[in-house]
Amino acid sequence: MPTTVRQTLLCFVCWAWASAVANTVLDDRQQAVQVTAAPQRIVSLLPSLTETVCVLERCDRLVGVDRYSNWPASVRSVPVVGGGLDPSIERIVSLKPDLVLAAGSTRGADRLEALGLKVLRLEPRNHADAQRVFFAVGQALHVPSVQIDRAWQRIEADVKTELSGLSSAARSMRVYVEVSPSPHGASESSFIGETLKRMGVGNILPASMGPFPQVNPEFVVLAQPDVILVGDSSRDSLPKRPGWSRLSAIQEQRVCVLTPAESDMLVRAGPRMAEGVRLMVACLNRASAAKTLRP
Repeated sequence: MPTTVRQTLLCFVCWAWASAVANTVLDDRQQAVQVTAAPQRIVSLLPSLTETVCVLERCDRLVGVDRYSNWPASVRSVPVVGGGLDPSIERIVSLKPDLVLAAGSTRGADRLEALGLKVLRLEPRNHADAQRVFFAVGQALHVPSVQIDRAWQRIEADVKTELSGLSSAARSMRVYVEVSPSPHGASESSFIGETLKRMGVGNILPASMGPFPQVNPEFVVLAQPDVILVGDSSRDSLPKRPGWSRLSAIQEQRVCVLTPAESDMLVRAGPRMAEGVRLMVACLNRASAAKTLRP
C-alpha cells in the first residue's frame, strides 16, 4: 500500500476514533454533560453560541437557531425556533437535534431535557466567561483542541490589535454605554466595562450597580460623561430625557450611535469581541478629537 494512502487511511481512522470518544463538558450549573459523539444536528438558542459554532467551522450542523441569531449570513436560512424566553419546544423536538445549546436563563430547557434531548447551558457574561464558553462549545462539538486554541488565539490577537488603535487623548475620556433604551447601561462589571478598563477608559457606571443596570437618567446628568455610546433605537429619546439637553456630550455632539448590526456586535460576549472593541475605539477617538478641537 503506498505511503500516502496509508497516511490518509490512518488519519481517517484517528478522526473516526476521536469522534466516537465521549466528551464531558461542564455547563454553567457545574453539571457534567456527556456528548458521546460529534453532534450532527445542533439547535442554538443564544446568538453568541450560534456565532461560536460557526467560528469553529460547524455552522453547517445548525438545524435551528433563536430569532436573534443573525451572523454569519448563512444562519439566516436556518429554521427559527423562537427565543430564549419563548422557545418553541415542539419545533425544537421536531428537528431531532443531538445537542441543544442554551443560556442558563433559557426557558423550557428543563422540559427539553425531560423529553430526552441533550442540553448544554452556557451563557458568557464577561471576558473569562467568553473564553470558557468558547472552549466548552468546541469540546462539546468534538472540535480538535488545537483548532479551538488557534481560533481563540486569533480572537485575542484581533482584540489586542484593535485596542492598540486607541489614541492617548481618548484614554482620559469617561463614557456612558447604553445597551437598551429602557435605559440599561454597561457597568464596570460587564464584559463591555472590562473592555473599557483594558483601554484605560473611565466608565461612569460602577461595578456595584451590576453588569447591565437600569439607569436613572438623572444619574447620567450628575456623572456628566465625556462620551455617550448608544444604539440607534435610543437616538431620538436622548435630548428628551430630563436634564440631558444640558449634557456637554450632547451639546458638543460627542454621541456615537450604533446601527442595529453594530449593537449586536457590541453586546454579545462571543467570538466577535474584537469587532465590538473596534467600534468603541472608533467612537472614543472621534469624541476625543472633537473635544480637543473645540475652543
